[in-house]
Amino acid sequence: MTEPSVETRKVNPTLKSLLELGPVIGFLVAYFWFKDDVFTVGGQEYGAFIAVTGIFVPVFLLSMGILWWMTGVISRMQVFTGVLLVVMGGLTVWFNDDRFVKLKPTLIYGAFGAILGFGLLFGRSYLRYVMEELMPLQPEGWMLLTQRATMFFFGMALANVAIWQLLSEQIFVLWDTVGQIGATFAFFMGQVGLFSRYGIDKDDETPAE
Repeated sequence: MTEPSVETRKVNPTLKSLLELGPVIGFLVAYFWFKDDVFTVGGQEYGAFIAVTGIFVPVFLLSMGILWWMTGVISRMQVFTGVLLVVMGGLTVWFNDDRFVKLKPTLIYGAFGAILGFGLLFGRSYLRYVMEELMPLQPEGWMLLTQRATMFFFGMALANVAIWQLLSEQIFVLWDTVGQIGATFAFFMGQVGLFSRYGIDKDDETPAE
């Protein structure tokens, strides 16, 4: 049984980027603005990282909800990230322990790597299901890209633990807000050769030479 198609509404690219990146940028700015402050709520003291996390979670959900309302669609990845953020962010504030939210990127990247790796065991590229419209590739290209993405995601999961455990909180915040985006961008930019070799022309659906 096929799922009913969902109409995707066009949204101004600048507004879309603002809704997607605005909460992250806001978290970064707010943390460094208040990083030396301590906030007391209900007789409990909270450091800047935990206090800003408590504000960031509802702002992120509001932004995601507005984007969903405007576009009419929301990806499974966004839903998964939102649920994990609510759970780990909520535990962080509830127990006044930043380890929960600092573990979040490792859980996200580890889950992505595990899902892709599971598909590879059965000769499938789950990455193809979510990215095929963005960059059509030959089957061999999808398998190779999925293998590389699996290793990348597991590497990111381990890198998050190392940065969280070995470096300062300020470095972790930069990594969590800017570094991960930059690393992901660099990874896909590094696949240009693969895209060129295995790319498919959308006009004639023939493999690129």
